[in-house]
Amino acid sequence: MPPKTVPAPAIAAAQALRVLVGRLRRKMMDATAVGDLTSAQASALARLAKLEPTTASVLAGAERVRPQSMAATVAALEKLGLVRREDDPGDGRRQLIFFTPEGRAHAKGARASREEWLARALAEQLTEAEVAVVNEALALLGRIVEP
Repeated sequence: MPPKTVPAPAIAAAQALRVLVGRLRRKMMDATAVGDLTSAQASALARLAKLEPTTASVLAGAERVRPQSMAATVAALEKLGLVRREDDPGDGRRQLIFFTPEGRAHAKGARASREEWLARALAEQLTEAEVAVVNEALALLGRIVEP
């Protein structure tokens, strides 16, 4: 059976959604930037919150950066006291990355700040009816990722 062609409206929606999600992510990170963290460091901390414990190479893959770049990011986060490394008990050649208590508090506070910023932006810039439409669209998009 030949592959089904994707309708032009679906292609346009996919492109617009990809751009919008990227812009929204950057805006949320900018709105909650704290201290001296770079966007790469903040992003790595957010990813660590989902993957802890993990390795620098797994973080690099998840963030789509070179392992060398992630190694530098992790070293900077370690120097700031936000993460710590331990030898992997299952493979002595690797190190696992963990939050320090300070790093965990930072990540939790940043996540709460992003959610608060987005909730405020929705409430201030959209009507209640428009927020309802956003919630409907989210339910539809949820069907794509969780069939």
